[in-house]
Amino acid sequence: MGGSGAASFLKLLVTNFDILAGPVVSLVYPLYASIRAIETKSPVDDQQWLTYWVLYSMITLFELTFAKLIEWMPFWSYAKLIFTCWLVIPYFSGAAYVYEHYVRPYLVTRQKTVNIWYVPRKKDVFSKPDDILTAAEKYIQENGPDAFEKMIHRSRETTSRSDNYNFHNDSFSYEDDYRY
Repeated sequence: MGGSGAASFLKLLVTNFDILAGPVVSLVYPLYASIRAIETKSPVDDQQWLTYWVLYSMITLFELTFAKLIEWMPFWSYAKLIFTCWLVIPYFSGAAYVYEHYVRPYLVTRQKTVNIWYVPRKKDVFSKPDDILTAAEKYIQENGPDAFEKMIHRSRETTSRSDNYNFHNDSFSYEDDYRY
């Protein structure tokens, strides 16, 4: 009798694996990793987990929108679990891949003007000067040196055409750069 209790418990675990593993893979581990990412100074892990949470939100919205249709797909919970594992495990960088190849081109390319940075005016003589170098350092810190190099490269390509940049409200923006 003791063996049948363990066997039935094991059968229960296997039968409900997706229900048990789903929250751990999609919520518990990403929550832990996000908290660790906040505590580091590296923007790379911040981007990984922000990207994951954007995609997780989109999956949740998809499930809420198409709940009646998803009810008819018995494999949905397993497919979602496998897909979420691919998004979460840093070795695969699935979240970054999906965001860069599908989400970003769709959402970001619809913007007309891009606000790269804001350089505020000095408030008084004794405050730290807010100049272009400070803004550039802040941009590099937030987006990384590769993004800054790409921006510089794009600006060099478009400097001959004066209609590619706009000055308004003390912010500098490029129309050809759709990252923000």
